[in-house]
Amino acid sequence: MVDARLEGLDSWYATGWKGLNVAVLGLGATGFSVADTLVELGSAVTVYAPDGPADTIELLDVIGAGFERTPLDSVPAALEAQAPDVVIVSPGLPPHNATVQWAVETSTVWGDIELAWRVRDKVVRGPIAAPWVTITGTNGKTTTTQLTTAMFAAGGLRAVACGNIGVPVLDVVRDPDGYDVLVVELSSHQLHYMPTTGDGAVVPLASACLNIADDHLEWHGSAEAYRAAKAKVYERTVMACVYNTADEVTRRMVEGADVVEGCRAVGFTPGVPAPGDVGIVDDVLCDRAFTEDRRNSALELATVADLEAAGLASPHMTMNVLAAAALARAASVQPSAIQAAVQGFRADHHRTEVVARADGITWVDDSKATNPHAATASLASFDTVVWIVGGLFKGVDVDGLVARFGPAVRGVVVIGTDREPVLEAFRRHAPGVPVLQVEATDTDQVMPEAVRHAASVARPGDTVLLAPAAASFDQFGSYADRGRRFAAAVHELLGGNADGDDGSSERP
Repeated sequence: MVDARLEGLDSWYATGWKGLNVAVLGLGATGFSVADTLVELGSAVTVYAPDGPADTIELLDVIGAGFERTPLDSVPAALEAQAPDVVIVSPGLPPHNATVQWAVETSTVWGDIELAWRVRDKVVRGPIAAPWVTITGTNGKTTTTQLTTAMFAAGGLRAVACGNIGVPVLDVVRDPDGYDVLVVELSSHQLHYMPTTGDGAVVPLASACLNIADDHLEWHGSAEAYRAAKAKVYERTVMACVYNTADEVTRRMVEGADVVEGCRAVGFTPGVPAPGDVGIVDDVLCDRAFTEDRRNSALELATVADLEAAGLASPHMTMNVLAAAALARAASVQPSAIQAAVQGFRADHHRTEVVARADGITWVDDSKATNPHAATASLASFDTVVWIVGGLFKGVDVDGLVARFGPAVRGVVVIGTDREPVLEAFRRHAPGVPVLQVEATDTDQVMPEAVRHAASVARPGDTVLLAPAAASFDQFGSYADRGRRFAAAVHELLGGNADGDDGSSERP
């Protein structure tokens, strides 16, 4: 349903926001940013959530928004009575949720990204509102978003990384100083709720889907639905759709996208780039897309030595750099700025991060590997591994991952509550590999036990790798919490007999 009151709500300064009757489902950082924005616009807002941080609930009262503490697995009576003009759904709520389904059938449903696009012109630094560069993919989104932002900043632009990376886009568009460009990381959940037509449809300057592997299937309902959501990132792109030449799915997504006339498809590859792509020639990262004579020449963007110095030389990190460079070049960032950004960049914690070395054994935290595709990249980066794996698999099959890497590992330590898929896969594909299970269920004890098990089978030259291939929420607060606890357990076990004991920046 489309309410006539929503017509023309395509600017912060549209008059229709005042008095608009809005329901917000969910009270995380995104839900609060939605409520705060709409109250500032003069809308009447009520937030519905089963719970929320006490200080956030208090802030809702302070700003003048209502709050209904209620489960959302059935439609709240208060929501039915409210009969909102529009319902804004936080990205954590899946489309099969009963309250979301009710909203779709009886009202108009938006996500936070649609709202942010509609009001993006609150603060304008130039002749138009800041353009958006949008990034998604099963893995590598956050690092690529940070790299792209760093490249814009090195080029002299006021840029910000936002969206799924942790900073709500609505907080950014209301920044009083404004920005020259927004680099927006988009999850498949956010993309699901994004329209591809109308006033709320994002028009990116450049866009990228880095890779595709099955993930979040329990949320989307099928692999097809997950991929359809990811493909939305390319819709209406103006300058360049950046895709992974090694991932056929991303190429097909670009081919099927409805883009602005003149938009180009730009591939990124770890090999020699074809004309129109970016890639690597003789240890030099090259641009053969955004140069006048792209058939006969290329622009140097950075060197493999630059990547090695910045901890970005692993295969998956190199692909992230190439994708970011393509996005930045689409916005005319100069090659010298791209190289400067690479040279000064350091990846976040919990991404193939060396936390210690002792007795010839390297301990690596890749807690960010929350699905099999991410764990594949991590496992492929090391020779002999003691693998710490497990958690919540979110409906994703781990069998193929174990079949590929399991027979070659020194041993496996299984954590998490959803462990039977891992155990069964090792029984089938690697029956001779030692399998150690963590029996502790107390969060404080899981990683100390896992680390002790790993140390018992590791040998000099091995890497003990935390690459869970699963979500963390069964036993930990987040993937970062899981990684921090792993590092702490390693240092507790090793005591003073370790190098790199602060875990702050050293990466393979």
